[in-house]
Parts: sequence; C-alpha cells; structure tokens
Amino acid sequence: MKDLEQLTSDVCALAHSTCKFLRKEREHFSPSRVQVKGLNNFVSDVDKNAEAQIVASLRRMLPESGFIAEEGTAGCSNERYRWVVDPLDGTTNFIHGLAPYAVSIALMDGEEVMLGVVHEAVADECFYAWKGSKAFLNGKEIRVSEVATVETSLVATGFPYYNFDKIRRYMNALAYFMQRSHGLRRLGSAATDLAYVACGRFEAFFEYSLQPWDVAAGSLIVQQAGGRVCDFSGKNAYIFGQELVSTNANIYEEFLEIVKKHF
Repeated sequence: MKDLEQLTSDVCALAHSTCKFLRKEREHFSPSRVQVKGLNNFVSDVDKNAEAQIVASLRRMLPESGFIAEEGTAGCSNERYRWVVDPLDGTTNFIHGLAPYAVSIALMDGEEVMLGVVHEAVADECFYAWKGSKAFLNGKEIRVSEVATVETSLVATGFPYYNFDKIRRYMNALAYFMQRSHGLRRLGSAATDLAYVACGRFEAFFEYSLQPWDVAAGSLIVQQAGGRVCDFSGKNAYIFGQELVSTNANIYEEFLEIVKKHF
C-alpha cells in the first residue's frame, strides 16, 4: 500500500474536486432530480454521480481495495482494505440549498480506520488525518477544545429520521442538554459535526441510527485531534454499531455518563 500521508493527500485532492462538482451541480439543481430511498431518506443523481467518480478514482489509487459506499456504486466487499465513502453527507441540506454538506472518505484496514477525509463543500474546508498523524484543516493543525464541563459546552446532535424506537429517551436527553449546556445544534451532516468537534467548534456530538459512511472518517479525525469517540455504552462499536458519542478529552466521562443515563 502507498505511504499513508501521500494517500491522504491524494484523497484530499479527490474530495476537493468532488466538492467543486457538488457546488456546480447545486447551481442548477431542481427537486425533479430527487428520489426517495425511505422515510425522510433522499438521494439524487448528484449523489450517485459523485460516488461513481470517487469510486473510480479510489480504485486507481489502491487497486486491491474494496468499498463500503452509501449509494452502493461499488457494492459491499470483504477485502482487507476497504474505502468507506459518503459522496454527499447532508443530502437533505443539499436539496434545499442549505449548508453544510460534505464528502466523507475513510480507508479501513480490517476494522481499523487508517485515514479519514471530510471536506465540507460550502465553506470549502478539508479536515483530514491518518493513523499516527495530527489532525488538519486546510493544511493547519487542529485540536479539540479545552472546555472542561458539559455545562460550558456546545453540543451537536442529529435528529432521527426513520428509527423512532428511542425517541422518548432521545427527547429526554435533548431536554437535559438544553438546560445544562451552552446549547444544542443540529446541522444535518454527521461527518461535518465530527469535523467540528475535531477543530473545537463543538465540544460534543451524539447520534443514533448512523451508518459507517457517516462516521468512519470523522471519528479518526476527532481522535487524532485529541478527542474521544465511543458508542453509547462507552465501547468501540461506533462505526458499525449505529450509535456514536464524540467529545473533547475533558468532558468525555461526564458526557458519556449522561448519554448512558438516558439511553
């Protein structure tokens, strides 16, 4: 396999060109291009075309790799190296002309994430890291915030849009954070939420009903920026377990205990 730093650089360039494509498509986008995959779950020809372009480029970079891609362009595979791709994280935002929306690309070696790139298209911000590196935003090192308590934290979350089995527990958690933090934000792009934890704009992010392509890249960037990532039980099943907690280093224990209490 190529050197990880060089491979990450190549993926950043690919994500940058894909975001340029997304912005161009948004200029003349119409609702007629949208298809419904499920309850409040949308896809457009832009998602599909972007994924096809990304997959073709990644295949050239690492011919021995497989793919876990949201729109199924490459199918699912069991190769040792697997790219985890979301060509447009925040499709609903994109449809409505709302920021943020992002490209998210990670490379896994077995169950371990080796590199992650999240490029938010509207602000043209590229967040990235690889195993053993620092975390970066457009070439500059980033770190999670130093905020020490949940009470003084800004918390991000994502609303469930099809699985409402935990809705009461989730609403109780929201009520808690509304009253005992600096506030809650719901941006509509989990990959961007994680990137914003990594650079200190948020102190914490939690959500359930997540997919690997939502979180694989961002979770590595957070950790390489000095933050913490786990599932709702405090374990490591956050990539395939459909639930994730991410925080800076200082509030991790406090925040996780609150999530455990409610879920």
